[in-house]
Amino acid sequence: MQLAGRVALVTGGASGIGAASARRLAALGAAVAIADIDEHRGPAVADEVGGSFHRLDVTSLADNHRVVGEVEAAHGRLDVAFLNAGIVSATRDDEPLDEAAYRRIVGINLDGAVFGVDAAVPVMAATGGGQIVATASLAGLVPLPGDALYTVTKTAVVAYARAMAPTLTARGITINALCPGFADTPMIAPMKGQFDTIGFPVLTAEQVAQAFLDCLAAGGTGEAWFVQPGLPAAPYRFRNVPAARHPDGSHAPIPADLDPHARPA
Repeated sequence: MQLAGRVALVTGGASGIGAASARRLAALGAAVAIADIDEHRGPAVADEVGGSFHRLDVTSLADNHRVVGEVEAAHGRLDVAFLNAGIVSATRDDEPLDEAAYRRIVGINLDGAVFGVDAAVPVMAATGGGQIVATASLAGLVPLPGDALYTVTKTAVVAYARAMAPTLTARGITINALCPGFADTPMIAPMKGQFDTIGFPVLTAEQVAQAFLDCLAAGGTGEAWFVQPGLPAAPYRFRNVPAARHPDGSHAPIPADLDPHARPA
């Protein structure tokens, strides 16, 4: 895949999966904008990839629009948005709910994706389309015991990408969720020793970055790509919920606009 002449925005790009993906995008020829709240490591990654740094608080809708506006002003377009910023919960599930901690994880993990899409779509649509990938987690497909708040935010990201896909298709934009398992990033640093002790093959940031590129290259939309050690990254196959029936057992059709399997006009 070649990305020469394309412009990519990576949120949470100062470290981990974001930084690794920024390097891959730049190596393929893309102009890369690094967006992060980290004003120390973010500019360093931007310099490394020959891109630009933009301080971004992903929990702010206005800040997301400001950063996308800066990218558009500099390049005239936005082709790829990797909405990757995320955190794990700061509290245990068996502790009383800390409202501030709850608002923070929802703001970064979920609002960061929704607000990023809202900012990116108009700019992408103006130049014929683009590709959006939001980092969810394997916890968005299989609940993670011990961190229910992380699970609920990542599950919501998966559902949001799947639900938005038909709407964005009409504007030439794809949207997918990337769902890596445990990866060697700052988020799992406190528990890394446990994985080492049992010999669990934790993903590298570079492996997740490659899965991100595989997702882009596949060109699908409304998919949730699982990333697990020892397996090729691929879309997760959801089982369909049984369809509604009339009292006589016959199929009960629903309005086309509400059918999750209907293709947009």
